[in-house]
Amino acid sequence: MSWADGTRQPVRLAVLGAGNRGSAYLSWVREHQDRATLVAVADPAAGARERIRDGFGSVAEFDDWRELMSAIRHGVIEADAVLVTTQDRDHVEPCLAVADAGLALLAEKPLGVTREECERIVEAVRQSGILFAVGHVMRYTPYTDAVRDVVRSGRIGRIITVHHLEPVGWWHAAHSYVRGNWRNTAESSPMLLAKSSHDIDWITYVTGKRIASVASFGGRAHFRSDQAPAKAGPRCLSCVIEPDCPYSAKKIYLDPLDNGGVLSWPASVVTEGGSRADVIEALVNGPYGRCVYHCDNDVVDHQVVSLQFDDGTAGSFTMTAFSEHAGRRTQLFGTHGSLDGDGRTVEVYEFATGLRERIDTAAAGAHDAGGGHGGGDAGLIAAFVGAVAAGDPSLIRSGADETLASHLSVFAAEESRLSATVVDVPSTSDPDQSHAVRFDNQRRESA
Repeated sequence: MSWADGTRQPVRLAVLGAGNRGSAYLSWVREHQDRATLVAVADPAAGARERIRDGFGSVAEFDDWRELMSAIRHGVIEADAVLVTTQDRDHVEPCLAVADAGLALLAEKPLGVTREECERIVEAVRQSGILFAVGHVMRYTPYTDAVRDVVRSGRIGRIITVHHLEPVGWWHAAHSYVRGNWRNTAESSPMLLAKSSHDIDWITYVTGKRIASVASFGGRAHFRSDQAPAKAGPRCLSCVIEPDCPYSAKKIYLDPLDNGGVLSWPASVVTEGGSRADVIEALVNGPYGRCVYHCDNDVVDHQVVSLQFDDGTAGSFTMTAFSEHAGRRTQLFGTHGSLDGDGRTVEVYEFATGLRERIDTAAAGAHDAGGGHGGGDAGLIAAFVGAVAAGDPSLIRSGADETLASHLSVFAAEESRLSATVVDVPSTSDPDQSHAVRFDNQRRESA
């Protein structure tokens, strides 16, 4: 049975949360309605619901996800799978409800904002036996496939050292993590979880290694009031130094429109309207027009994580706001060669032969959310839909065990940053293992 011959019906999807991530996944669905279709959406914002259902014909709408799930349980709506794309702190209850209903589930990352939340969801998924995927879209890109192929081929030998950089970009940091939804830990989650759980997960995926312990350092160095330039005003559009400020909301949101651009991400997040006037109104009165030095942000703007893998491999991960907005950079150093990658191309160097090969993965779209994460958004939803249709969980690269393992590493790293100590990462096969902070003195003395 296949979609091509018309014998397989489209997978029926319900979406809980009609924001940017839900919209991103449904972009693929909209183009492949022979494979999947949207039957219901829940979101408090009517405008968001209207945008996300565009092009799908008849779609049931709810302003509360609980009402949607109740309609499914009572047979009012028939769905095969649910996408949970609510805000970070609103994942647990919807995911538990979907698992209880026995429907396939795609949950946006981070899965939860605490270890306990993640374990509750994973346990519910295991108990229900549902097909389950998490939005670790970086696992699904052509670039990732190329890196994995090199590692598994043995061309660079056994990996000894890993270095991975996430250059968030000055304007992206200002948009999402100073002014935006992920600026405040209490309202969303720590920066490492909100932004870089992708990266910690990706490192384990491409290397095939488990992180055993971590040490982390970082903080909020720049985006705070004591770093504000003299004469900086509370809002960009009325600030006398705005023309000289790289973080100007005018530069980020208005200038692209004035230079012939269309209203797209990130400006599309600022307002529900579609005009330049709507953007201006939002910058005058809304959170995205605030000075980056006078916001209620508390998440870090730089962080470094030192990684010790269980086979002795050492690694490091760096996240910085103070960079060009560019693709992730990765270096893998092995016993027989090395690999350098920039999110699109992979360069391999072999010691014995001196051979240097450059692989261009022709990544589809930009590396960020606005560009579909280099093909990752489409790759994930295509794999999920295919898995649901065929009942084949092997198509999913980001399931319960993998996700819990990478999240535990992130929680340990944030604990390390706050306590200035080395933290061991619990094994998912040993859920009762203590998560206490400790130095392993024997390991240190034998190193």
